[in-house]
Amino acid sequence: MNIVAIIVNYRTASLTVDCLESLEPVASQHPDFSVELIDGGSADESAAILAATIQQRDWQSWVRLTALDENRGFAAANNIGITAAVGRDDRAEVIWLLNPDTVVLPGAMEPLLQTLRTNPSAGIVGSRLQYPDGEAQTSACRFPTIRSEFVDAMRLGPLTRLLERHNVAPDPPDDSCQVDWVAGASFMFRSELIDKIGMFDDRYFMYYEEVDFCYRAKQAGYETWYQPASRVIHLVGQSSGVTGAQAVLKQRPEYWFDSRRRYFISKHGVLRTAMADAAWLIGRAIWIARAIVQRKPATDPPKLWRDFLLNSVFVRGIIR
Repeated sequence: MNIVAIIVNYRTASLTVDCLESLEPVASQHPDFSVELIDGGSADESAAILAATIQQRDWQSWVRLTALDENRGFAAANNIGITAAVGRDDRAEVIWLLNPDTVVLPGAMEPLLQTLRTNPSAGIVGSRLQYPDGEAQTSACRFPTIRSEFVDAMRLGPLTRLLERHNVAPDPPDDSCQVDWVAGASFMFRSELIDKIGMFDDRYFMYYEEVDFCYRAKQAGYETWYQPASRVIHLVGQSSGVTGAQAVLKQRPEYWFDSRRRYFISKHGVLRTAMADAAWLIGRAIWIARAIVQRKPATDPPKLWRDFLLNSVFVRGIIR
């Protein structure tokens, strides 16, 4: 079975090298495994560092580097890798997307492949993502809805428990199971999906592209599965600078709001997107008021409520 992993680097050459090092055992054990490494127009020394490292480590037989001249976004860069993977004479049967800030633990690939082999309807499968200390990260999720936006914004324990089935990011399951979508940091899918639903929508510069892809796969009759037997360390936020404890106080970038708005409008329409925006704004306003009264420390990125409002359909309209 031809398996191609795709890694998109953007100014994280040292992390990408660590990721590739973790894949060396996979490459040595699976002759049909290879990597399409895309440098997304880093505008630093990343491409040169990666090219030199590939040469020095003698990885040329299984790693191919493509350096883009500009940053076209995460989805677009992945699409370039996917195009290469399915355009070969030995076309990839399975494509495995990996973030550059991941370390693939021994034996992580086989459970993903086994899930696809034993579930003919499974088109996508994701790994258990974890911190270096082994603590699980949220990586098996539900599609976002109006109710889920309110639950997420309110952060009120009793309400969250009452509306648990509307929680987008529930606690990670202990067993393999079917889910709505899985995090893109370790995301494997059958290449036939590209023929059926197309590639990632490159209008998503970053974020929500995997949610959209899983949604379209479900519409086409494919299932998405979560496989906790596959374990991958994810250094959260190192490749994007948006999530994770060290990045929590950074202002959220405009492209995050653009991606969220695009997803909701494309899947729910303008009216329901407006309702979802209102639900989040009201829910978070209640949470902010409660946090002030209870003197809780700030945990949101700076100006999040204001930025959310300014990027909502009420201000930005139906720009997609």
